[in-house]
Amino acid sequence: MKTLLVLWSSQTGNTLQLAKAAAAAAMQESSVTVRIMPALQAGVDELLGCDALLLATPENFGYMAGALKDFFDRTYYPAQGKVAGLPYAILISAGNDGLGAQQAIERIARGYCWRQAYPPLLVRGVPQPADLAAAAELGATLAAALSIGML
Repeated sequence: MKTLLVLWSSQTGNTLQLAKAAAAAAMQESSVTVRIMPALQAGVDELLGCDALLLATPENFGYMAGALKDFFDRTYYPAQGKVAGLPYAILISAGNDGLGAQQAIERIARGYCWRQAYPPLLVRGVPQPADLAAAAELGATLAAALSIGML
């Protein structure tokens, strides 16, 4: 069975809403285990134990949340060389344009030698029903691709 790890950080609840929508849709794929957890609680074991990763973060001051950066700081060296090629996707809840957070995450992902599975989902402002549907579609797509071996 494949595992999709959904990491999130949220202060207002917007990012968590989106992450939960993605995870719930991914859970519909019976051959994929979905683990959703706060970035501050995830560590190298969770990273090494997943087959794909969905990184959900708010945009804080034009950057990713500190909790997600902390996850990267704690796991980079212990996971170095062990997660090359790991497929990932990004979900950003932005008050501005989200591009600073996106670029920072993509830069760090290149350091891990991960591969971006799908384009980032940038949600500006309070998530609307269409945004939650887009997050669900991203989660479902990741899970389906894992299930059939596309990722």
